[in-house]
Amino acid sequence: MTEFVFYTLAAAAVLSALLCIVQKNPVPSALWLVSTMFALAGIYVLLNAQFIAAMQVLVYAGAVMVLFLFVIMLLNLGHASETDRKRGPVVLVAVLLAAGIAAALFAVRDTSVASLAARVGAPEVASSPLAALPGAGRVQSAEAFTNPIASIARPMFETYLVPFELTSVLLLAAAVGAVVLAKRKL
Repeated sequence: MTEFVFYTLAAAAVLSALLCIVQKNPVPSALWLVSTMFALAGIYVLLNAQFIAAMQVLVYAGAVMVLFLFVIMLLNLGHASETDRKRGPVVLVAVLLAAGIAAALFAVRDTSVASLAARVGAPEVASSPLAALPGAGRVQSAEAFTNPIASIARPMFETYLVPFELTSVLLLAAAVGAVVLAKRKL
């Protein structure tokens, strides 16, 4: 059942990302990007990363996309200009890029831990892909983190409190500046 949900969410993420790219109007494009973010949050829940899924919804699908839509509507980007109608080269580059990514995914479809270990010359280990890579002993396992929220929040609010607050002031100044600049044009 979990595999079915994963493949459904993955297909929804890929389809909505493609629809985000091919939209001519920026508002539906931003809404398709929100749909992609929700599908990715669902995949994070399946990977037992509920905190990252919640942050994905709150930060990206919520705050960032509201800012995108606010800027799009504030700057009146809904009308296509003459240069936006000449999309031939952009579509060609996008198709070539998508074909390259599909070819790379097709090339690694049968990669396993054993084949990865054989490629890098490591002894065959069936426990995890990290064990087959050189220097994998320095990587902490997921079981080592007992409380992921505390491991993220402690450095952010103790060590990096001043840069965190300065970033929020900078974002606030940018939002106020965008409103002032757009107000002059209206």
